[in-house]
Amino acid sequence: MSWQYVGMLVADSYGVLYVMAALLLIALAVIIDRGWQLRQTILKGGAFVQELSNTPQLDRKHLAALVEHAGNLPEAALVDTAYRHHGLTDVEQLGTRLDESIQLIAPELDRRLWILDTIVTLAPLLGLFGTILGMFKAFHVLAAPGHAPTAVTGGVADALVATASGLFIAMVGLLAFNAYNNQVRLILHQLDSVRTMLLNRLDGAPLVPEGDSSLPDPVQKIDLRKTASYRLEN
Repeated sequence: MSWQYVGMLVADSYGVLYVMAALLLIALAVIIDRGWQLRQTILKGGAFVQELSNTPQLDRKHLAALVEHAGNLPEAALVDTAYRHHGLTDVEQLGTRLDESIQLIAPELDRRLWILDTIVTLAPLLGLFGTILGMFKAFHVLAAPGHAPTAVTGGVADALVATASGLFIAMVGLLAFNAYNNQVRLILHQLDSVRTMLLNRLDGAPLVPEGDSSLPDPVQKIDLRKTASYRLEN
């Protein structure tokens, strides 16, 4: 495919292919930017959640250290809220304040994803529009006397390039948009986990770690069938 042929395709679409190329560049920029940010947030947030889960109890000193350790993570806002209200509110009131922090953080997580959503919808429509404009020129050949059939079919084939380009851009954008929405839901789940862990470790009750050998043996399960047969025999 030569540059001369590409220029002819752009001319037949009356510049629509230029607009679609710009949409593709914008979509790729958003995909790279949000993909990197969301991936790093998930990885670092998962490590933070794991560290917090291994902490049996929290006090003001631990909260201050966690705020510094969280850095720019969304979880930092939750820990900072718990730090500022530690000792001033009960667990139920602290829970509502943590919910407020999550609601303020949520819009930042899906930032600029609306651009991908718009491109996914707009690109096929622009491709169809460019194809229609190209077909105007192709079928205009029919009005000329002694037209060649190959000129019409070739023009229609060239016009369909715009539709194919629009569908390609939409497919790339849709895959990225759905993947990033799933990552946003995962980050929100991590924030909910941090909220629950903070409340459980600030309620004053001891948190018994799993597999603690100092605990008494668990109560053995009772076989209900043996118990029922024993009662019938007696």
